[in-house]
Amino acid sequence: MKFRYTILLVAFLAISTHSFAQYAKDAVRFSTAQTGTTSCLKAMGNATTAVGGDMSSISANPAGLGYFTHSEVSFTPEFDSYSNKTSYIGQPSAATRNTPNFNNAGVVFYNQLSKNAGTDRNRGWLSLNVGLGYNRTNNYYEKVQYGAKNSANSITDYYANLANSQGLTQGSLQDWASQSQLIDAYGTATHFQSNTFPGVQQAGFITRTGGESGYDISVGANYSNKLYLGMGVGIGEIRYHTNTSFGETGQLSVLENGSAVTRGFNSVYSQFQDTKGEGYNFKFGAMYKLIENVRVGGVITTPTFYTVDDSFNEGLTNKLSNGPNYSNGPVEYPLTYNMRTPFKFAGGLSVFLGNIGFITGDVERVDYTTTHISSNDTYTSDYDNGLIKANYRAITNYHAGAEIKVADTFFLRGGYGLQGNPLKGGADTKMITGGLGYRVGNYYVDAAYINVKGSQNVTQYDAGPATPAAAVSATNNNFFLTIGLRY
Repeated sequence: MKFRYTILLVAFLAISTHSFAQYAKDAVRFSTAQTGTTSCLKAMGNATTAVGGDMSSISANPAGLGYFTHSEVSFTPEFDSYSNKTSYIGQPSAATRNTPNFNNAGVVFYNQLSKNAGTDRNRGWLSLNVGLGYNRTNNYYEKVQYGAKNSANSITDYYANLANSQGLTQGSLQDWASQSQLIDAYGTATHFQSNTFPGVQQAGFITRTGGESGYDISVGANYSNKLYLGMGVGIGEIRYHTNTSFGETGQLSVLENGSAVTRGFNSVYSQFQDTKGEGYNFKFGAMYKLIENVRVGGVITTPTFYTVDDSFNEGLTNKLSNGPNYSNGPVEYPLTYNMRTPFKFAGGLSVFLGNIGFITGDVERVDYTTTHISSNDTYTSDYDNGLIKANYRAITNYHAGAEIKVADTFFLRGGYGLQGNPLKGGADTKMITGGLGYRVGNYYVDAAYINVKGSQNVTQYDAGPATPAAAVSATNNNFFLTIGLRY
């Protein structure tokens, strides 16, 4: 799993017609966008707050733009290699997914401020630089598959529980299950039970695609080569798609002509979600040289205010041996809503070691309980906002890295990061990074490698304490290459 994509750690819970409008998990998912950077800083644990003079300053800490003394342009493609191992009721499985992407691009325009004749050219406001940048800030690409024989329960128990608690509302998931002969009230009209016999074979498949992108316009100023101030405005874009299916095969008991008979069955519950959104935020940053070789930095990122267009679809099919085929859905449930991500606060320190290199680190604080969804004429958000406060938490992210100058044109880099999980009780994501840099004249090439490991539990339905979960351990091996020019 990528360090940028900690939301993959959040358990995925199947949702029914009556509960699909629980947008809490999506609101937090869309709040986990990470700072976009070049390969140089990716290789150093993505520690960005107190470095400056790198194209990453456009989206990370705009005060760092004040360090530029030339105009510059760069771009960064990436290759993501994702793999996971899954255990479900003791049965292992695995999946892989490889995807290329365009990760980062930017340009900085250096603007030296004019000075009156006879004044000290190293004091006062020296430059005001402007940066334009694009970053891929979140990646939702994921593929999970699992399956095993389940002798303890079935997703049909979940359908029966829905019918008992909510009734057979026409067009609901539990109504579809009843029509498909997966559940029955057995003459009681009020107490539904599963029709399946113990020992069903289950198989789940999840494919997610899409991501988040950020477009930034930032300015940074240099005061006396001592104090650096900056601000920026960002435009965020969400594209999220997910396909989920959960199948069961086995035997069940159905009534035919008043008599109970045993039939084989093959049912599939499917879900599809397509979400798009746009929003905006602001950044305010500062950097200061305590002494010539030591600098500190801080940056505040305001919430991103999104307008989100969401389309959720679900359907249920069931095929009986020597019997009819049932098909319900897919039915679409569209909704447009507004949401607000949390504030982000970051502080960092860099120590430069002359011609040897430098070390840097930063700390970021994000309170995911402040993620907020707004109500509108067709949707009341109180329930989802309550879920956010109850199930998520404030987290602290840590990044550290170093650069060593091996030769006049060659640099070696490494770093480490720890990304907090917004879900209460969730495991943090650990990141190990490394990379190389090469400088010749006005040109440079930087390469970075990031290895990130994480885990999640996938629960497709809720049938009480015995509900099985697929334990997914994922690894992302990501490669980045930045090519730049100073002019």
